[in-house]
Amino acid sequence: MSEIILEVQNLKKYYQQGSLFQKKESVKAVDDVSFVLHRKETLAIVGESGCGKSTTVKSIIRLTEPTSGKVILHGEDFTSLKGNALREARKKLKIIFQDPYSSLNPRMTVRDIIAEPIDIEKTWKTRGEREEMVLETMRLVGLDPTWINRYPHEFSGGQRQRIGIARAIILKPDIVICDEPVSALDVSIQAKIINLLKQLQEELNISYIFISHDLGVVKHIADRILVMYLGHVVEEGTSEDIFNHPSHPYTQTLLNAIPTIGVEMNESSLIDGDLPSPSNPPKGCVFHTRCPFAKEECVLKQPEVKDLGNGHQYACILNAENESE
Repeated sequence: MSEIILEVQNLKKYYQQGSLFQKKESVKAVDDVSFVLHRKETLAIVGESGCGKSTTVKSIIRLTEPTSGKVILHGEDFTSLKGNALREARKKLKIIFQDPYSSLNPRMTVRDIIAEPIDIEKTWKTRGEREEMVLETMRLVGLDPTWINRYPHEFSGGQRQRIGIARAIILKPDIVICDEPVSALDVSIQAKIINLLKQLQEELNISYIFISHDLGVVKHIADRILVMYLGHVVEEGTSEDIFNHPSHPYTQTLLNAIPTIGVEMNESSLIDGDLPSPSNPPKGCVFHTRCPFAKEECVLKQPEVKDLGNGHQYACILNAENESE
């Protein structure tokens, strides 16, 4: 296994909710999440909207400060860094946003959008050096260098996302967080962007944290998968283990809900009920209110994490064999 470049330890993010005249409630958006990321690895974090996956990555890169826990980047405690040390470490962490239409400044040319990170970090000495860095990055992501003076409105959605990717990789970061990077694109364009990300990973030795609710997309890019529900990790494993041997009822239901050509969706493929409020999560197992296998003990106690080997773990009171019956 390649070196560990990122380690997340018992990460929690709680929000206080309520007005001046109301009792404040603690919203547990992320509750005790731990994982590691290896060099040139793609770790996908999946789950429904509201499961805490985006808050997890925002807490990791400190767009929002975590309530507790540690983020270890290259052996250094990233959560304790301040000032210049934090700014320097952030060069190694970049993000690709979900919406290619709103994530680019419409008043800036492609040249200035892509050059924004190197302008902020002052990594070029001459205008010619800056220009060459931008042109090289455009070639890497499949953009015609003659488009360098164009504005975002002159491009398609897929081309705009390539501009966003170029902006994220121009500093050659170690880790790129992909926050639903293809969900706003047509299916045919999604495949091209996924292939581009895999190509860049090979050429630049990048590690990805890939956020998605679409397991069909995740299957084509992830090495390992973290399944989240209501702020908790309920299952973790290699892509092969998750797709071929899902052990948590929530993971099984997510996989059953993947649309298949020629197969009609039915009610049994869907998860019953709505996602509970993170300000008032269920007692015991957080999934028991929607779980088709829930028993009385699921309400009474939290599940222990069960290790199936090869890094495949899941948190459920039932045995994997019972769940799949």
